[in-house]
Amino acid sequence: MKIAVRYYTKTGNTQRLAEAIAEAVGVEALPLSAPIEEPVDILFLGNSYYAFSIDPEVKAFIRGLDPAKVGRIVNFGSAAMLNSTYKKVKAEADKVGIAMDEREFHCRGEFKGLHKGRPNAQDLAEAKDFARSLLMD
Repeated sequence: MKIAVRYYTKTGNTQRLAEAIAEAVGVEALPLSAPIEEPVDILFLGNSYYAFSIDPEVKAFIRGLDPAKVGRIVNFGSAAMLNSTYKKVKAEADKVGIAMDEREFHCRGEFKGLHKGRPNAQDLAEAKDFARSLLMD
């Protein structure tokens, strides 16, 4: 099974989750600026809410994906106040014809002192467990 991990972050929280997931599945976590060049079965895609939506860079990355190279997207991320970005990411993935796994990983992220220290060690361990569980399919 081929796997890739890509992420977008402004605070570093999603990068920390991406690195934990990548470690668990044995690949390197890369920013969105690194294109998906080889076909992958699973693309772990990390992102968060910025101004009540996903960042335009995340939207552009998804729109630039080749459906023939990505089996499915698995969403993950953190946010201080809002919950999952799943619906926003799925809406973009649907536009290009890439399937979204119904499972995702989401945890709180620190922002301006709110949820201090998050994602924490427990969050990172849970992200690793989540990623490993998807490989069992």
